[in-house]
Amino acid sequence: MSAVIYHNPRCSTSRNALAMLREAGVEPEVVEYLKHPPTRERLSELIAGAGLQVRDAIRSKEAAYAELGLDDPMLDDAALLDAMVREPVLIQRPFVQTARGIRLGRPVELIREIL
Repeated sequence: MSAVIYHNPRCSTSRNALAMLREAGVEPEVVEYLKHPPTRERLSELIAGAGLQVRDAIRSKEAAYAELGLDDPMLDDAALLDAMVREPVLIQRPFVQTARGIRLGRPVELIREIL
């Protein structure tokens, strides 16, 4: 089975997701999204494929969230996506994609649904 994980090695949840994939016998393509952020189109695909709203995929506890005024409920999805692409630290993690679908591994157990 092929898989892709959008990974932050400093995040314990992301590390646990990667370990879960490997324990299941899957050696994923690892994309360190802080170094290689997804395009706006790809990020939109990941969010939609996981069945989420854009606000569900943004890290609201990051300093950049408040600094950029992203808590403004009047901001639309396009503005939020643009901010996430410019500041990838705002992207929730880890997104995992397999042939069976896409999940945001929060909680990490959700990834089992696509293994």
